[in-house]
Amino acid sequence: MKDEELKRKGKGLLVLLFVLMANCQFSIVNCQNREVPFRYGDLDHWVVREIHESGIIGGATKFLYEVGPRDTIVGNIAYTNQGGSPWANSNVMAKVAGVVKTNVSVFPERRGDGWCARMETRMESVKVFGLIDIEVVAAGSVFLGTIHEPIKGTKNPQSMLLSGIPFTQRPKALKFDYKVKVMPQHERVRSTGFSRKTNVPGQDSVAVVLLLQKRWEDEEGNVYSKRVGTMVHRYSQSSNGWVNGAEYPILYGDITKRPEYRDYMRIQVEERYTTNSKGESVPIKEVGWANADDSPTHMVLQFVSSHGGAYIGSVGNTFWIDNVKLVY
Repeated sequence: MKDEELKRKGKGLLVLLFVLMANCQFSIVNCQNREVPFRYGDLDHWVVREIHESGIIGGATKFLYEVGPRDTIVGNIAYTNQGGSPWANSNVMAKVAGVVKTNVSVFPERRGDGWCARMETRMESVKVFGLIDIEVVAAGSVFLGTIHEPIKGTKNPQSMLLSGIPFTQRPKALKFDYKVKVMPQHERVRSTGFSRKTNVPGQDSVAVVLLLQKRWEDEEGNVYSKRVGTMVHRYSQSSNGWVNGAEYPILYGDITKRPEYRDYMRIQVEERYTTNSKGESVPIKEVGWANADDSPTHMVLQFVSSHGGAYIGSVGNTFWIDNVKLVY
């Protein structure tokens, strides 16, 4: 009887040990999935800029908002990222032929005890002596990088951005909270301010784009890149309130044969710009897919309220984001 009892207890101990080992292994896997917030990625801290537009277009005082340390900047001063913030957005000051004008399409908004970012697609107009002179579609965007202020024209707006930041890691996913309002019409408006408004077929979408790039520069100052990692998601329907902790995996290497691949994830030859070693704004020429085990040199991350490019979108599209993190 004693031998049988000992065997029974021994089996019980083995089962318990197996369960404990399984739980420990599971815990180790969980520990590997650590979350790393972006600096100011909680969107609770904002710089407020007080800009005075030129009298010829009405002389209004406008407030521009930037993701960064809590501060207020008064005056028509070109903005550079404050407090080590990696973020820029589509709120900009333009100065064309001596006339100061602003665009405001990103706003801090209260959320619980803190704040979030609200991006809107809006129609921005310039009125001279009470007459509408220029009217453009302006999408709201928050992205990693900087803007060359003041903006001096509407031609090739992407060239005024320094898109992306140095980055050498290989995260598993992007995680953030979001809320989306997408306008239901199945066409968008194109309005550049210098030609008549036209309709563009296709419903507008709110989008988030994360690209991990391996960049290099040649002797002439041209900048090239290969795509190491890709995460692109579009929202074509409004959400039912806030979606917390949405997590999107980053796909590595050539993803064209993967079931998750969509045409809008393709290699983009001259979509974004950077500043080269000569201080010139040049396009980032993506030339192909990197190996799946390569490490990047830069990260591009953009949240935007319309997906169609400059001066195209559905007025009223709105994208809220909060608590932006990387998952490892």
